[in-house]
Amino acid sequence: MFRTTIALRWSDLDAQGHVNNAVIADYLQEARTAFFRAGPCSGLLDSGVVVVGHRISYLAPITYSDAGIGAEVAITRLGGARFDVAYALFQDATPVARARTVLCPFDFETQQPTRLALTDREWLAEHRAEVEPMRHIDVPDLGRNGSVTPCPVRWSDLDSYGHVNNVKVLDYLMQARIAATTSWSPAMVRSGTRKAPLNWLIARQDVDYINQITHRMDPYAVRTAPAALGHTSVTLAAEIFNPDDGTTFARGRTILVAADGEGKPVALPEEVRKDLTKRLID
Repeated sequence: MFRTTIALRWSDLDAQGHVNNAVIADYLQEARTAFFRAGPCSGLLDSGVVVVGHRISYLAPITYSDAGIGAEVAITRLGGARFDVAYALFQDATPVARARTVLCPFDFETQQPTRLALTDREWLAEHRAEVEPMRHIDVPDLGRNGSVTPCPVRWSDLDSYGHVNNVKVLDYLMQARIAATTSWSPAMVRSGTRKAPLNWLIARQDVDYINQITHRMDPYAVRTAPAALGHTSVTLAAEIFNPDDGTTFARGRTILVAADGEGKPVALPEEVRKDLTKRLID
């Protein structure tokens, strides 16, 4: 098990006073970068490795602290051209998140996946561990259903590989999620905009990366729709796509929980349930 500490930034906090859900993906990236740089897999970061998917479970809010966040990193699956990284994040002794990332070595000149080098495989194998699996969130295919939100790309969103960094995709999904849900139901307004009757917290977020997103001046688009309603939660499905030719870049699944001012889950208000029920995808 590899362990490291991730420094926090004051700008990581959102309007609710805790670290924003999308920033957690940045912490995962920092943790696995420290892991790679500690051994022969450091070269993977330079030659090319892409994120195929994330599964992130949010366990507790993270507040600002000079002490940073503790991270444990392990390998849970090791294939020929793909491998899975597991993370556990802690603030002091409190577990705040657990996650999985599927990674693939990639040749950006040929635009093709590559196989792991022997030295990389041996290093990764030394860090294998049995970790509790994370359940898959099933959602129906969106098709052409859902609210469509413009998705502009900033030049600063690109990473050293020349495409949009995986972390920024969670920003795009969040922007579209807030725009869509607040248009569906006034009671889903977020803290920091107008007086919000509830807090809306992310309990789980999964992203599958289908194609690389490159910079362009015209915005891409995000389609978002409710897929299921629970007692206190809403499961949302989303996809980022090119509105010109329909190319899909990423698909997201998010479990959004209604909470009171102390962060405790509460039943979905009837007005929210009514507003979202008529938009559910089959």
